[in-house]
Amino acid sequence: MEYIKAKIKSFFANSLHYELQDHEDIFALGFVKSIFILQLILFLEEEFGITIEKVHLCIDDFRTVNRIAHLVECRAAVISSCAFSAATGDWGLGVGDRKAQSPIANP
Repeated sequence: MEYIKAKIKSFFANSLHYELQDHEDIFALGFVKSIFILQLILFLEEEFGITIEKVHLCIDDFRTVNRIAHLVECRAAVISSCAFSAATGDWGLGVGDRKAQSPIANP
């Protein structure tokens, strides 16, 4: 999770020119506009190879670095748990350690 947090904090530092702490609420700090949320979602999808669909959008998931990192891990776990393995012919539905299977767990 620390790798994910570091990437997210770097995105905020570059975008907002502010060193955001893991627990700071970006909405309470007044940094967020609707266009920024779209940029953040695009960054998360491209950087971590995840998809965040409308059904997964909850404003609270984007309040802090901690919550955003948790969202990324959850979305990555869904992707890796449903990933098809050509080597085994298995869809990997819940088999093995999901964190180890996650494409972002060990960059």
